[in-house]
Amino acid sequence: MQDEYRTVAHEGVHETEVNRSRFLCALAPAASEQEAQEFIARIRKEHPTATHNCWAYVIGADGGVQKASDDGEPGGTAGLPMLQMLTRRDMRYVVAVVTRYYGGVKLGAGGLIRAYGGAVGEALDALGTITKRRYRLATVTVDHQRAGKLQNDLRAAGHEVRDMQYGEAVTLEIGLPDAEVETFRGWLADATAGTARLELGAEAYGSAE
Repeated sequence: MQDEYRTVAHEGVHETEVNRSRFLCALAPAASEQEAQEFIARIRKEHPTATHNCWAYVIGADGGVQKASDDGEPGGTAGLPMLQMLTRRDMRYVVAVVTRYYGGVKLGAGGLIRAYGGAVGEALDALGTITKRRYRLATVTVDHQRAGKLQNDLRAAGHEVRDMQYGEAVTLEIGLPDAEVETFRGWLADATAGTARLELGAEAYGSAE
């Protein structure tokens, strides 16, 4: 697994204009190809009279699945520059759709490449991106008496408590970078006088900010 990747902070649309043609770039995070395709279909439905709805997406933290469409624009002038902008920015799990409303002035191949790639770049700048870092899910089990203080201590130490369950004991789920597991194990023993139990789970990605 990659240690980290970047993706869009949230779904959104940014509009640019080039020689009277309107370019609306819709961006969204997408966890799978199906999500990306569903987003593309939704944008198409929202703009049925548009001249073109070109798209590109990158799915997978390693950039594994990459697809793009020119949607009727000359080959290689729309989808590919959009995809290149996403990969140049190290974007992952992201889908971009650029909707064009033709303004009456032909842009030429070079102009189209700049317009479509630029629309994605400007949208990324306007909407913002976030870094997702790899971490290991960890479950801490502790008695009820120490649970409240431990929760506060965890947050004070910068560990987000992702979930908390109450049963015979209390379980708290957190995320830990692999490099910090052993340090955390020692910290937890000190914080709970050795009474807490730590279990490591699967790897996942979470926001770094």
